[in-house]
Amino acid sequence: MAGTNRITNSSSMRSLERTFDILRILRQSRVPMRLTDIASESGIHLATTQRILSVMLQYGYVSQERYGYTVGITSVMNAFSFHVTSSLNQITQPILQELTAASGLMSSLAIRVDFVQVMVMRVEGTAPLRYLLPVGESTPLYLGGARIFAAALSTEEVAVLLEGVPEIRLASGQIVTEQEFANSLKEIRDQGYVYSNSERDLGSASVAVPVFSQEGTLEASLQVSGPAVELDEEKVEWCILELKRASVAITKRLP
Repeated sequence: MAGTNRITNSSSMRSLERTFDILRILRQSRVPMRLTDIASESGIHLATTQRILSVMLQYGYVSQERYGYTVGITSVMNAFSFHVTSSLNQITQPILQELTAASGLMSSLAIRVDFVQVMVMRVEGTAPLRYLLPVGESTPLYLGGARIFAAALSTEEVAVLLEGVPEIRLASGQIVTEQEFANSLKEIRDQGYVYSNSERDLGSASVAVPVFSQEGTLEASLQVSGPAVELDEEKVEWCILELKRASVAITKRLP
């Protein structure tokens, strides 16, 4: 009987893992996906993929459209629950509002998920940006303010981060070598902030600082962004000071 339970538990865990694999594939896709494409990319048998999708449809984690499957409405509901229950979000929201009011720049909070940064909250500024990164959008750790998280990685983790990246090309057209990237991470660690200009989006600049837990582990990134012309040397210095003050204030309030 004990052996049967172990087999059942193992089978249940495998089914759960497959479900999350499919959800991840749909989340990363920018277009609806056909059943055959989902099965192919996940490596799961077609019939099994169909059964899993049927259950996910029932619970709203998947939506079926004319051209295929997409992530369902339940993900939006989960995102709302995350926003209203996260201590980090609740503590940071009024601080972001103060930063934006004082600077006129967009302020945002981001966290690291594996080897990407995900913006979880933002307050838009008065200075217009050519492109507004959507909340929930993931960005690589080797560009822009996301380098705050890359600077906290070990040498081995940085190597994994850059696997499959033939070159780091900025929006400005500049190519950053691996050595230059490594040097920039050391500079970020030494200075406690990162300034970027035309890295992800041409003509946009940002300043970001780390947010630590009370135990000293990196929890999040706090950032202000705006047109590069708005972030002159004096404004950058002001942003660095205010962001660091805001970061300390958040850390003190974290449970």
